[in-house]
Amino acid sequence: MVTGGLRCLIVDLFEYQARDLLASHGVPVLPGGVAETPEQAEAIAREIGQTVVVKAQVKTGGRGKAGGVKLADNAEDAKARAQDILGLDIKGHITHRVMVAQASDIAEEYYFSYLLDRSNRTFLAMASVEGGMEIEQLAVERPEALARIPVDASKGVDSAKAAEIVDAAGFAPEVRDQVIAIAVQLWDVFAKEDATLVEVNPLAKAPDGTVLALDAKVTLDENAGFRHAEHAALEDAAAADPLEARAKEKDLNYVKLEGQVGIIGNGAGLVMSTLDVVAYAGEEFGGVKPANFLDIGGGASAEVMANGLEIILSDPAVKSVFVNVFGGITACDAVANGIVSALSILGDEATKPLVVRLDGNNVEEGRRILAEANHPLVTVVDTMDGAARRAAELAA
Repeated sequence: MVTGGLRCLIVDLFEYQARDLLASHGVPVLPGGVAETPEQAEAIAREIGQTVVVKAQVKTGGRGKAGGVKLADNAEDAKARAQDILGLDIKGHITHRVMVAQASDIAEEYYFSYLLDRSNRTFLAMASVEGGMEIEQLAVERPEALARIPVDASKGVDSAKAAEIVDAAGFAPEVRDQVIAIAVQLWDVFAKEDATLVEVNPLAKAPDGTVLALDAKVTLDENAGFRHAEHAALEDAAAADPLEARAKEKDLNYVKLEGQVGIIGNGAGLVMSTLDVVAYAGEEFGGVKPANFLDIGGGASAEVMANGLEIILSDPAVKSVFVNVFGGITACDAVANGIVSALSILGDEATKPLVVRLDGNNVEEGRRILAEANHPLVTVVDTMDGAARRAAELAA
């Protein structure tokens, strides 16, 4: 698994995956399963034997408004609802699976989460007795209704800490003990699975008083992937962007964006800055934007450069490529040789103009190598702003 750079450092789970993960740690959830066909949905609903909810499994919001969440009274109805939802396009995400779960009446809705609070460099528990709505909206409209309790990573959350969180949020006595137990179980998920987010919204009280996790979001830290071989099975190749999937196979830190200028740089900070200057320069040329994030790190070998260019050039939206490298451990002459060799390897596949800006270690030698190669697709520009403007102009 990729553990460096910006690309795919986190894994957002589908709802059914989050539900199963919570259940494996003892968190109470309703019976259900995942289906890829209407027939599978029918079988799951028949096993449940009562009203079910059929929910599109896509990593985006707005499922209900898009027709991706439907109740079904029986197994045959569940099959029909799954038929309607499978293949549905929800904000650009095609529905390949549905979750079929037992429906439940709700007496009260709560909110509970653990997350990595990067701004304060700590873990944070957030809880509220006003769940069901978007937590961002609650935080703005009624911040006093959302308890925020820092969690010491060295101590974690035991029953005493969980009680502190639950009491701060104002949970009623009749559900207090249940929520404390669930809070400990959710911390177990967060800590043992190396998550950066475990969120339950709503955490719901059923009419009989039972508290259940009805909907969950879990984000895993892929930097910890070496400790969790089982997490690889949670990634969904069908839902992944095909260019990102190919880049991952080649161990490239690549993120697809919606733009026209392909970006290659060394170091996440430099690449992020490059995205900004290209977007700024692109305003002059009708709103041209960067097409991707690609950090080649410290290795700008011909193979790495060829793999990066091959991925970027295969994106039909890309009209030009901006290679922005500051030579350090990997000197500019090595980068220049990598570019020349990569273009030779790609041959006729390389058809889009490259704007190259080199600076730092051995910059003059790097520029000399590119000048001698005199490749018709390559333009060398000395400054970052000038190179960004030229790349945007070529993509317009």
